[in-house]
Amino acid sequence: MSRVQLALNVDDLDQAVTFYSTLFNTEPAKHKPGYANFAIAEPPLKLVLIENPGHGGSVNHLGVEVESSQQVHAEIARLSEAGLFTEEQIATTCCFATQDKVWVSAPDAERWEVYTVLADSETFGTAPELASGEAESVAVCCGTAEEAAAEEACCGTAAKEQALASGASCCG
Repeated sequence: MSRVQLALNVDDLDQAVTFYSTLFNTEPAKHKPGYANFAIAEPPLKLVLIENPGHGGSVNHLGVEVESSQQVHAEIARLSEAGLFTEEQIATTCCFATQDKVWVSAPDAERWEVYTVLADSETFGTAPELASGEAESVAVCCGTAEEAAAEEACCGTAAKEQALASGASCCG
């Protein structure tokens, strides 16, 4: 089953979790400091909430969750063949999960990801250069370090500073 993902920036995570739990009549599938996600059956939706005070009410990014890595790789091939620039992240740790994903940007700069979750993680994200065994965890933003520097709504201030210092990119 594929489903659309909507990742929102929220000012107050607890308040947002209470609202969306009531709206969709379900509890979060994952609830961590500064992060929650809902796996909503009807309508099929992966709703991600990222605490980002001062930027609540804005879209963080959009996505499509798919069932397998094979589907992610098929989308990489299809999107590349269609001439879209793709940013591939294979076996990346992001949003408290290890994922395979591909990013593309829409004409108006909305970031879309096609991804699959490989396993749960206890960390929000790990800088790519640390993935070789140095398990230092950093909260990271969507996109590249350069995009994070230019995008104020990417992460909360502390997370943004950590992401920029590490050169990390991730979210989902």
